Amino acid sequence: MVLLLFFLLSLLSQTQSKPILTVSPKTLSKSGDHVLIQWSGIDSPSKLDWLGLYSPPDSSHDNFIGYKFLSSSPTWESGSGSISLPLTSLRSNYSFRIFRWSESEVNPDRHDQDHNPLPGTDHLLAESERVGFESGRGPEQIHLAWTGREGEMRVMFVAEDSEERHVRYGEKEGEWEGDVAVARAGRYEREDMCHAPANESVGWRDPGWIFDAVMSGLKGGIKYYYQVGSDSKGWSTTRSFVSWDASSKETLAFLFGDMGTATPYLTFSRTQDESISTMKWILRDLEALGDKPALVSHIGDISYARGYSWLWDEFFNLIEPVASKVPYHVCIGNHEYDWPSQPWRPEWSNSIYGTDGGGECGVPYSLRFNMPGNSSEPTGTRAPATQNLYYSFDMGTVHFVYMSTETNFLPGSSQYNFLKHDLESVDRTKTPFVVVQGHRPMYTTSYESRDAPLRQRMLEHLEPLFVKNNVTLALWGHVHRYERFCPLKNFTCGSMGLKGESWEALPVHVVIGMAGQDWQPTWEPRPDHPHDPVYPQPKRSLYRTGEFGYTRLVATKEKLILSFVGNHDGEVHDMVEILASGQVLNGGDGDSGRVGAVLKDEAMEYSFSHYVWGGSVLVLGGFVGYVFGFVSHARKRAASGRSWTFVKSEET
Repeated sequence: MVLLLFFLLSLLSQTQSKPILTVSPKTLSKSGDHVLIQWSGIDSPSKLDWLGLYSPPDSSHDNFIGYKFLSSSPTWESGSGSISLPLTSLRSNYSFRIFRWSESEVNPDRHDQDHNPLPGTDHLLAESERVGFESGRGPEQIHLAWTGREGEMRVMFVAEDSEERHVRYGEKEGEWEGDVAVARAGRYEREDMCHAPANESVGWRDPGWIFDAVMSGLKGGIKYYYQVGSDSKGWSTTRSFVSWDASSKETLAFLFGDMGTATPYLTFSRTQDESISTMKWILRDLEALGDKPALVSHIGDISYARGYSWLWDEFFNLIEPVASKVPYHVCIGNHEYDWPSQPWRPEWSNSIYGTDGGGECGVPYSLRFNMPGNSSEPTGTRAPATQNLYYSFDMGTVHFVYMSTETNFLPGSSQYNFLKHDLESVDRTKTPFVVVQGHRPMYTTSYESRDAPLRQRMLEHLEPLFVKNNVTLALWGHVHRYERFCPLKNFTCGSMGLKGESWEALPVHVVIGMAGQDWQPTWEPRPDHPHDPVYPQPKRSLYRTGEFGYTRLVATKEKLILSFVGNHDGEVHDMVEILASGQVLNGGDGDSGRVGAVLKDEAMEYSFSHYVWGGSVLVLGGFVGYVFGFVSHARKRAASGRSWTFVKSEET
């Protein structure tokens, strides 16, 4: 009897000492809603105890989508604590698990992209109940795009199944007047991925069904309201956009590259906290513009998912407050595409095209976006052809051209032929400004020696096209800095003619890859001092900075202004003005690259300052609600439970 009593007491003691892990609420209404995760009863808590996020909830221990160290909770040393996290719907439930991990178990061969060791899963302490999302809430990840045809707007979104969905729209909210379009559904499979981690269980998650619909018969310059979904599966909340007016003589755009996305947890791949600030300031500008059509242009390195598919979901939910208001246009970058057996990989490019795409080989990029035109290249695998490579369209006074630096652009290629014909066919009386955009830059003063063979061929074959056809701006990403050059040809600044001397209209090259990715390459060192940390700014580079931000473009029939806005304060820090003739009025040779008085006088008439300056920053409503749980700056990560320090690798 005594032994039995001892056994029961021992069993009761073990039961009571088992850690408890709870979640609340167990049903969320939409992506971005918070779940509160609480735990208690952890004996001898350690700084390396960690919480894993799993979706689907029955994923193996090693296949978490992210993790947080319990030490991010102020009370963790007591064995109890809590963490509140916003969750993005992955069209399956979530579960959470707590593991014990000791320093003696650190495996240096198992690490994340920054070479921080990934936590071990040998000692499970507790597992939560499942957390899901309400049914009937409607689709998510809504984003717009021009079709290239007057009176149309494309809308794309994601849902959990292929049941028929629609877009309904009209000039009055809630009054759709019979304007309904059926959305085409499509998806991609794990077998379409070309390499790890995209085609392995650690990186693959079901992407859901991607829907694509076109709203047609739109009047120019009118605000339209719309919803996507169905009666049986639910409708989204009402969104709105302003249709493009073909007679407009003004163009407004926000342009950047290399933004990525932020996550409220650590994961296998580096994420980009500054993307939150970029979207915040652009949303501020859009709200200040009111009922004016505008455009967002993201020139490569879109989500930085690199084979971890849920980061695409995080990205589209981050941009939705902006991308559901204005068209969101893209071109392909190395982190969407590159893989070892990509079809075009000439011998000179062996140091350039590698494994940056994480095995995605352009598939998510090609299906999750639908840009104008019909450019495509076969992958050479069972995967669908890569799309959205090169295209163009007119918007007001600007002819926008997008190109791919990851596929063949040499003479004789389909892309070269497109670029040549397109640039030669521009009607400059209608669109006096031509803006060409691609990912890898033709000009940069960052130390990007690996891309030198590609830049050499761009200079040899593309620069003559740009110069001959009077390209106004050439915008590039890939280098995670802002850098503006003088009007340029063959590394030589052209005269601006401001003192009566003769001048030639030359392209102004600007690197704008500063929207989020936090690895910053060094500037090019002096040739005779390659190892000294002194990086002189050559004459052709008029303004350069490592500050995060984006650019704003405003163009009328007479003038185009491109401004650089810094994320740290939302203010303009650089500006260049270009006349319809191609003459650069400021920011040229002898201008020292500073904004100067141009911000104080006539530029005010044309710039976004006309709409934004002089007012307080707007309350950002639903956007702030979504990102409130996210960390808004990289340095804040250190205080939120990160037990390892980033080791920056040379990556673009």
